[in-house]
Amino acid sequence: MSQAVPSEISPLAQLPPICSKLLEAKARKGWTFDQVAKVIGKDEVWVAAAFYAQAKFTADELRKVSEALDLPSAQALSEIGDHWWPNRGIGPTPPTDPVLYRLYEAVLVYGTPIKAVIHEKFGDGIMSMIDCKINVDRKADPKGDRVVLTIDGKFLPYARW
Repeated sequence: MSQAVPSEISPLAQLPPICSKLLEAKARKGWTFDQVAKVIGKDEVWVAAAFYAQAKFTADELRKVSEALDLPSAQALSEIGDHWWPNRGIGPTPPTDPVLYRLYEAVLVYGTPIKAVIHEKFGDGIMSMIDCKINVDRKADPKGDRVVLTIDGKFLPYARW
């Protein structure tokens, strides 16, 4: 059975080819993003972001991940090494994938109310997506398991000058 990741389908078509190779190697080994994350001491969501070229591995992290996945690190370093920078934000808007669309829908429906509550609790500012941690957990529920998504972002007040 092939472990190929369909790269002609967005969002992978927009990414460096090494991203497909990393995902294929991860699938071949049967690893989770959490298992890869443990190799470099990072969080599973951050590592998944790096696999999709939305975060940047250091050269050392990329070597360790490549070696753990039995890939030549030279190719990874030549494609997404120190000279490369992520172009964050992939896929169409609105997204067409059902999971991504539901996240988009959550922002459309609850974004303004969340913004209002942030302002009430913190003042005039934003929640950073640059300085944040994101966790995805599973919670058992008699009506069907629940997805618990936690976004822990730093509050940044707007400057006054």
